[in-house]
Amino acid sequence: MEMKVVTGLENEELNKEPNEKQSGSIQMKKFHFIMLLFFVVFLSAGITTFALAFGDEKAVPVISERKEFDKLYTAFDTITKGYYKEVDENKLVNGAINGMIESLDDPYSDYMNEDEAASFHQSISSSFEGIGAEIQERDGFIVIVSPLKGSPAEKAGIKPEDKVLTVDGKSIQGMSSTEAVMLIRGEKGTKVELEIERPGVESPLKITVVRDTIPLETVYGEMIDEGIAKVQITSFSENTSKELIDKLNELQNQGMKGLVLDLRQNPGGLLDQAINISSLFVPEGDILFQIEDRDGNVEEMKSNNKDNPNLPLVVVIDKGSASASEILAAAVSESADVPLVGEKSFGKGTVQRAQDFEDGSNIKFTTEKWLTPNGNWIHEKGITPNYEVALPDYSTLTLVNPEEEFKLSSSSAQVKSAQGMLKALGYDPGREDGFFDEKTEQALISFQKAEKLEATGILKGETTLKLMEKLRELINNNDTQIQKAVEVLKEKLKS
Repeated sequence: MEMKVVTGLENEELNKEPNEKQSGSIQMKKFHFIMLLFFVVFLSAGITTFALAFGDEKAVPVISERKEFDKLYTAFDTITKGYYKEVDENKLVNGAINGMIESLDDPYSDYMNEDEAASFHQSISSSFEGIGAEIQERDGFIVIVSPLKGSPAEKAGIKPEDKVLTVDGKSIQGMSSTEAVMLIRGEKGTKVELEIERPGVESPLKITVVRDTIPLETVYGEMIDEGIAKVQITSFSENTSKELIDKLNELQNQGMKGLVLDLRQNPGGLLDQAINISSLFVPEGDILFQIEDRDGNVEEMKSNNKDNPNLPLVVVIDKGSASASEILAAAVSESADVPLVGEKSFGKGTVQRAQDFEDGSNIKFTTEKWLTPNGNWIHEKGITPNYEVALPDYSTLTLVNPEEEFKLSSSSAQVKSAQGMLKALGYDPGREDGFFDEKTEQALISFQKAEKLEATGILKGETTLKLMEKLRELINNNDTQIQKAVEVLKEKLKS
């Protein structure tokens, strides 16, 4: 089995293409959108050879004729015959394959054993149980790319660029993203404690996340102004293009004349869905993106847009927008002159293919670069929006653990975060250095009275939860990036 992907991290919402060429369309009753179904089969003689070598004795003589394997076979025989205790031959073979993948020094290439591969396939085709965060191995560390909307990770306060140091007290430094996934995932309702190193925060944070089923719904939309709708795509899964069409039909019935498409915190997903959705907004025949192989050969992927309306559009991105969401953002920006608002995107410009072995394990490795319509490679650089807009400073405040108690004379990074929340909500704590003094206590008492809570002046439990809830409401009501997008869209509607 082969598939093509453009991202591969914690929730493994990997971009793939089916193993048979297909074509077809999904028509939108009101919009008359015709969906491009773009599928290509990529064959790999090298990978087939490895599968045969380790899956069937008959294949060994073929491989043994290749001189580059002499050293490998000698090492294998030496270890199996001379090691001081009996060894697991399958474990040696798996280690050899894993070593080859690790030698590529590519965070997007992985070897997955049978259990890891099964988890990988489950993530592609169905919901999964975990925390819902996209991760990446970077310089020996596991780094959060983006938490998924509504996921346990987002609710617990996990943020892009958080570096995960430990999982339930176990160091994960040096692990691959696939190995880290196996530790972070778990059954719904169970807890996992992550020790996080966050840029700008002096001491590591310990965040407990309650695992849950990660929902498949990926499109959320509403009317936010007269004639203007906002639609957020949280990832690109199997039904995202259909979800989007249904949502656009619904919003059109509510009077939608222009659209703000929110790709913030979108870590990517299925490549065919990114192509389908990009084709909704890019004129027929125009380039969506380009694929460049290692020999410099470039193939252009073009829109198959058929009679789609010219819907005024603005796209919002941030540093959590990665991979397939960057393909969409670049496609509409460079081929349809759609304005981008927000912050520079993550920057992932490579394409991966996953190849299964007969025993159920597989390898995922980078095969090509993808380039924007204008031929730009955004890898490790990201896409810079036309209008760079940051969210308010208080939107980056670290969440406070409601199970911990903070009171007069307490001092910690969490107290500092709570002081920032109180100030943002209009309750001046007098200081924001993490020391809980009398003025902080008084500000907290004022907040508790306003929210009809017991006025103890102690930060814990219900008070902590209410404080974070009110901050979320403030962030949602003062979303400077969406506000700018609406402003830009209104100017487009006038012209």
